[in-house]
Amino acid sequence: MKHLALISLMLLTVSTLCLTDLAQARDTLHNFNVNEALKIGRDTGAILDNVRVFFAGQGHPAVSKKYGEFKTNKKTNAFNKSDEKACQWAFFSALKTLQSRALKEGGNAVIDIKSNYKSQEFSSPTEFQCGAGALMAGVALKGTVVKLK
Repeated sequence: MKHLALISLMLLTVSTLCLTDLAQARDTLHNFNVNEALKIGRDTGAILDNVRVFFAGQGHPAVSKKYGEFKTNKKTNAFNKSDEKACQWAFFSALKTLQSRALKEGGNAVIDIKSNYKSQEFSSPTEFQCGAGALMAGVALKGTVVKLK
């Protein structure tokens, strides 16, 4: 009986230590290259080819109709992946969600795309932001769905 109590106490101690580590989990904010991620996303088919995307500050053709601004927040498993690789997958998922929304609304592009991680807007034509931790990586984007002329 004493052995069972000792084993229970040891398991409780280990569990508490593990939960403490998770509570203090890493959340590193990174900036990654949009063009590199877009190339990989197109090459792998992770993002759509039939909906154009333009990040904040990039020129685009004239807009014939605006459908509104939409947001997305996507996460992916980061376990055993580099932060960059995990963040690219979260980026693909977030971008594809915006592209799918454009199709649903009748648009053919998403313009003025900005990072919006933890509701902190980051605007760049060349970089997106991603929060990476030990277990998860996340990318939040917002952009305006439009129909280009």
